[in-house]
Amino acid sequence: MANHEQLSPSDFKLQMSEAIPHLRAFGRSLAGNPDVADDLVQETLLKAWSARDRFVAGTSMKAWTFTILRNTYFSNMRRKKFTAEYDELVAERVLSIAAPQQDPLHLADLQRALMEISDDQREAVILVGAGGYSYDEAAEIAGCAVGTMKSRVSRARKALEGILTDGRFSQLSTDTGQSVSTALDNILAEVTELSSG
Repeated sequence: MANHEQLSPSDFKLQMSEAIPHLRAFGRSLAGNPDVADDLVQETLLKAWSARDRFVAGTSMKAWTFTILRNTYFSNMRRKKFTAEYDELVAERVLSIAAPQQDPLHLADLQRALMEISDDQREAVILVGAGGYSYDEAAEIAGCAVGTMKSRVSRARKALEGILTDGRFSQLSTDTGQSVSTALDNILAEVTELSSG
């Protein structure tokens, strides 16, 4: 039996349900495929429910379930159960973001760019950039040192900026006068809004 304060089953369900939109956004960012992400979230919720006696009341349900999701994702990747593939049809349905006085930027561009960087870098930039976690919190979720997390985020941002600057994606206009760093920050902010809604 656990020796820490536990939530009642109804409170646990409520907190877990509030984390679902964030888990779906994080899962989709890692896997690059909404169907795989939904399967990943479902598996995460089942594992979280089974391990609910280990959750400490008063701590972050979102961070706790993110840790379960990322461990499940990487475990499944090692077993090659899931593959991270870009889905053109899904990307075309993704909402475009209109920046003021500029051509629309597409979340599909960011999704495609995210799938070109390493899993570790993608996870880091999503946790810190879109998830709003501090470097300390993100490092704890990813099970690495804070310095390693900072390095991964830095490398991920540089890689994404390079990919978007190269103009490999037809939907991204590079002649708008907006810096790619600002565009990336705007897209990550929009991802955060979508995951909370």
